[in-house]
Amino acid sequence: MEDQAVCCYRHPDRETGISCTRCERPICPECMISASVGFQCPECVSGGHAAGATAASGIAGTSGRSYRTAARPRTIAGGAISDDPRLITKILLAINVAVWIAVLAVGDRLLNDLVLVGAFPPEPFAREGVAEGEWYRLVTAMFLHEQPMHIAFNMLSLWWLGPPLEAALGRARFLALYLLSGLGGSALTYLLADQTQASLGASGAIFGLLGATAVLMRRLNYDMRPVIALLALNLLFTFTWSNIAWQAHIGGLIAGTLVAYGMVHAPRDRRDLVQAVTCAVVLLGIVVMICVRTLELTH
Repeated sequence: MEDQAVCCYRHPDRETGISCTRCERPICPECMISASVGFQCPECVSGGHAAGATAASGIAGTSGRSYRTAARPRTIAGGAISDDPRLITKILLAINVAVWIAVLAVGDRLLNDLVLVGAFPPEPFAREGVAEGEWYRLVTAMFLHEQPMHIAFNMLSLWWLGPPLEAALGRARFLALYLLSGLGGSALTYLLADQTQASLGASGAIFGLLGATAVLMRRLNYDMRPVIALLALNLLFTFTWSNIAWQAHIGGLIAGTLVAYGMVHAPRDRRDLVQAVTCAVVLLGIVVMICVRTLELTH
């Protein structure tokens, strides 16, 4: 049976793919309340589980099938609804913290091996950067932090922005969004920054999540003023504070916004194809930027 559009039972104008884990009625992010597993609706949390279950049965119709069987609710982007909508967020956060601890334990040697650098200066440094073939730096730099305040700010942002997006998109799509946003930030930094400038941090991916949040809120007809104000504030910091790689922020923001738009606005009958093509186009743009800069630095 084809997936059906599902709207929040408390806000019928808001399409959603999130369901209460108790009564299984669809709920939008405004209505969902965190539980030990998944999210619950306000009525179930306040003790109205029985009424909620009855209402859910009514939604299913007179055929006797459960709501889940009849409507096969998915996330707004078509992903599977999971019991723990924070799993990928937790894993990404754990990787970032683990890499930070490793850098603290090993020191500058590990930092220099992982940081994003286009091309190191000539001897006596005798090291290689992305232009010399160390492509992995474009990825490892996304999980690399040095200062406690740097990782604290990025991880708090990830914990705040990640779960609602993961719940709305599904695990695989959220992971693709995060990685493409981070790579977009790394690629634009590699393309535009000085070749010897070191860059590190999850900020590109975080800005991608921020752009995706704006796209999702617009898609769900939410009040855009809070996210616009937050985005404007972050852009102000990007261009006024020192020692910030603005290229990573802008590259991540552009990549995340494009990927999210393709995911939440894809027509339902061609959703997987449109989403795959969107991610492929963004990835192709990243590859082109990397190739152009590499040719510039090596010829």
